[in-house]
Amino acid sequence: MRRHLIVANWKMHKTAVEAAAYVRRLAPLVRQAAHTEIVLAPPFTALSVASVPAGRRFAFAAQNLHWEDAGAFTGEVSARMLVALGCTYVIVGHSERRRLCGEDDSVINKKILAATGHGLRPILCIGESPAERRQGQTTRVVTRQLQKGLRGITSQDARLLTIAYEPVWAIGTGIAASPEHIHAVHLTIRACLVKKWGARVANRMRILYGGSVNPDNVVAFVQSPEVDGVLVGGACLDPRTFAKIARRC
Repeated sequence: MRRHLIVANWKMHKTAVEAAAYVRRLAPLVRQAAHTEIVLAPPFTALSVASVPAGRRFAFAAQNLHWEDAGAFTGEVSARMLVALGCTYVIVGHSERRRLCGEDDSVINKKILAATGHGLRPILCIGESPAERRQGQTTRVVTRQLQKGLRGITSQDARLLTIAYEPVWAIGTGIAASPEHIHAVHLTIRACLVKKWGARVANRMRILYGGSVNPDNVVAFVQSPEVDGVLVGGACLDPRTFAKIARRC
């Protein structure tokens, strides 16, 4: 059985001081969620929170990385730097990176290879845009993003991977996908993973849902055996709200 995973993507919120206060408030609120793995993804400037005593309850993720280990890449951060800061996970391919920063599947693939090369666990975000949804292109889009984003990943490194299905039309809109839609897309994703690496590897990989997740809808999502947890955006910024989601996940 796959252990549920809940990821808090803080995006560009919280200073290092605010992050430390957050984990101190969150830790006692999630004592009853020991069955769920909780990952916090602060901005780069607040990743030092991993060393705060209360932070030991959680795993930490970076929100991005560069594919090179070092070099003349002003403003970038490498996988080895993230490992040194205490990161276990890294979010790759978020729709905001794809849309606002021009990241395509080939760039995302290089980042995943860099992450796994240093033992980081990539959380690959995939999902269709509103236009692609209207055109009935969901299956084609997520299949393409998986095939191109995971090119060259070995079955051994695949064990480090988590997939997050985040339909772009549901992110930050307050309009989450239906449990039926999520279940169907997750089945498609699982089938792609089985085709690539075989059932033994694919059935151990976790697939998350993200997009307007909140305490009221999360139970319906995780009732599907194909939904192994959630990637939370806006609702994670308040530790009390995020704790409710974690306890129900």
